[in-house]
Amino acid sequence: MAKIKISPSVLSADFSKIGDEARAIENAGADYVHLDVMDGHFVPNISFGSKMIRDLRKCVKLPFDVHLMVDKPEDYIEKVSDAGADIITIQYESTIHLDRTISLIKKFKKKAGLALNPTTSENVLEYIINKLDLILVMTVNPGFGGQDFIPEQLAKIVKIKEMIEKTKKEIELEVDGGINDIIAKDVIKAGANVVVSGSYIFSSSNYRNSIDSLRKV
Repeated sequence: MAKIKISPSVLSADFSKIGDEARAIENAGADYVHLDVMDGHFVPNISFGSKMIRDLRKCVKLPFDVHLMVDKPEDYIEKVSDAGADIITIQYESTIHLDRTISLIKKFKKKAGLALNPTTSENVLEYIINKLDLILVMTVNPGFGGQDFIPEQLAKIVKIKEMIEKTKKEIELEVDGGINDIIAKDVIKAGANVVVSGSYIFSSSNYRNSIDSLRKV
């Protein structure tokens, strides 16, 4: 089995010391830093923009896993790319011209990801999967941390894993939403190889122990 990667979501970190928090998860063995950009339109919450990404880029060397939960993500891609994003994931539901928007991410030499909401079928991947580097399955409704995992998404993860294997490409399968050490086992068994977790990690007194526990299958 390929190494399971852990991408802590800094949305759950203490923003009063966000640089220290980013360094702490890097030192604790995280593989990515997960950054949720929210605009208050596509989702009801507002988080942060490219300036915080740029400032955090000075603090850590980990790859930045940026998830754009925004309307018209094409208006954000150049800004977050310049700020230091390594992976840029957009929501399937957020743009009319999906192929064009994925191509724009590639234009800036970044890895391209596509996120699916809980009620979005995996079938939407059929005509775009070969252009993707990462597929993100949302296992909660996007917009807020601390929600409960939606178990029906496990079947979707299994189906998407099968689709990825048919492409014979190295496409990462990421899962985000309500993940703790128990649920992580289920999503990894279903086929995920990147696990996003916010509240579970940042509410812990020992980030390394929490990150290590998410990798255990």
